[in-house]
Amino acid sequence: MRSTMHADERPATRSRENTRARLLDAAAEVFAEVGLDAASVEAVCERAGFTRGAFYSNFASKDELFLALVERSSSEKLDRVADRVRSLDRTAAPDPSSLVPEVVGVSLAGMEPRLVSELRAQAIRDERMAAAYLQLQDGIVERVRGIIEDIRGVYELRFRIPTAEVARLMVDLADATCERAAIERVGEPETTRQLHERIELLATALITD
Repeated sequence: MRSTMHADERPATRSRENTRARLLDAAAEVFAEVGLDAASVEAVCERAGFTRGAFYSNFASKDELFLALVERSSSEKLDRVADRVRSLDRTAAPDPSSLVPEVVGVSLAGMEPRLVSELRAQAIRDERMAAAYLQLQDGIVERVRGIIEDIRGVYELRFRIPTAEVARLMVDLADATCERAAIERVGEPETTRQLHERIELLATALITD
């Protein structure tokens, strides 16, 4: 009986995960086209091919959907960075500029700058969004800290400050770069280029002999 129940539940679980993934994919397109404020639940549902009922069985609100989208994007990027770190050449000399590709883009800067700016504006206005946003950011910082610890272990690096603070500075730098890019109407490729340069400078300043 028990094994049958689990077998019955697995297809339902996969179906729910597929619905959620399709809603997130549709949301990414709609948000990129019209922005967070102008995007509607109806538009996301229409793009994904689902009803409002399917939407609300997965997300409580449009804001929750957007946070889930940011979390998915950040997690995927961090997974890729962690994979690159695991394949680092342990015999190479530790050069800050060579570390940039391993840590760049580890925060919200991987998303369209205007959307990230809108997310912060929502968090400032709404306490629930603020709590969710801060929880998301803290999770990103902790994952970045782990990646920095791995890099430090590979190259036997020493930082001037604790790695937790290094991670926080890198995430804050990514946030600030993204925010300015939104104000200047700069797209993602240029934002990423600027972030490369700034994280390289930060890494140079924080790594000690």
